[in-house]
Amino acid sequence: MERQNRRDRGFVLVVNSTTLGEVLGPLSDKVSKKLLDFKDRRDELNVNVRCHLDKRNDINRQVKELIHEVQNQKTIRNEANATVKDLKAIRLERTNVLKEKREELRSSYDQRKPEVREKTQGPPSHKIRAEMNKLERRFETGQIKPNKENEFFAKMKKLQKQLKDTMEREEASSSESLKRVQVAEDLQTAAHKSVERAVASAQEAHDLMIELSDEVDRLRESANNEHLSLTSSKRKADSLHNQYIVSLRCIHSMKDIMKLAESKQKRDEEDGKVGVSDLMSRLMSGDTLSTEELMLLQRG
Repeated sequence: MERQNRRDRGFVLVVNSTTLGEVLGPLSDKVSKKLLDFKDRRDELNVNVRCHLDKRNDINRQVKELIHEVQNQKTIRNEANATVKDLKAIRLERTNVLKEKREELRSSYDQRKPEVREKTQGPPSHKIRAEMNKLERRFETGQIKPNKENEFFAKMKKLQKQLKDTMEREEASSSESLKRVQVAEDLQTAAHKSVERAVASAQEAHDLMIELSDEVDRLRESANNEHLSLTSSKRKADSLHNQYIVSLRCIHSMKDIMKLAESKQKRDEEDGKVGVSDLMSRLMSGDTLSTEELMLLQRG
C-alpha cells in the first residue's frame, strides 16, 4: 500500500512539474491577450462614457440657461401685457375726449343754423348779409323814400357792425373748437401708437419665449439621448472591466499554481535526495533493499 502511494505521489509530481507548465503556460498567454483586449475595449468605452457625460452636462447647462431666459421673457411679456392694459385705458379715455371735442365742433357749426343761432346770439352772418343785400337793392331801386334815407343808413351801419361781430365770433368759435379737436386727435393717436408698441413688445417676448421653450424641449431630448448612450457605454465598460478582473485573477491563479507546483517539486526533490542517502546508508550497512527502493536509488 505504501508503495502504491509512493508511485501515485511520484506520478503527481511528474504531472505538476512537467505537464502543468505545458498546459497552463499557453493558456496563461491566451488569457493575457484577452486581458489586453478587454482592457483596450474597456478604456475605449470609458472614453465614450466621458464624452457622452460631457455632452450631456453641457446640454443640461444650456437647458438651464435657456429656462432662465424663458422666465425672463415671460416676465417681460407679462409686464408688457400689463402696460398694454394701462395704455388701452388711456387710449379709451382720449378717444372719448376726442368724441367730445368733435361733438363740440359740430355744435359750433350747428349754431349757424337759424333756429339755433336765433336762440343764442342772434342770426348767423349769412342771414345778416342777406338782409343787408335786400336793403341795398331797395335803396338802389328807389323804394326807400328820401325822408327814410337816414333811417336806412343807420340800419345799414348797425347791420354792418352786427355782421362783423358775428363773423368774428363764428370764426373764433370754429377755430377754437377745431384746435381742441386737433389736440385731442394728436393725443389719441399717440396713445394708440403706444398701445401698438406695447402689444408688439409683448408679442415679441411671447414669440421668443415659445421659441426658447421649443429649443429647451429639443435640447432635453438630446440630453436624454446622450444619457442613454452614456448608460449603455458604461454598462458595456463595466462588463468588460469585470471580464478584465476575472481574467487577471485567472492569470494570477495560474501563476500561483505553477509557482506552487515548482515549489512542491523542489521540496519533493529535496526529500527524495534525503531518501536516497538513507537507502545508501542501509545498503552500505548490509540491509536488503526492495526492488522499488533499488529503482529509487538508481534514479537518485
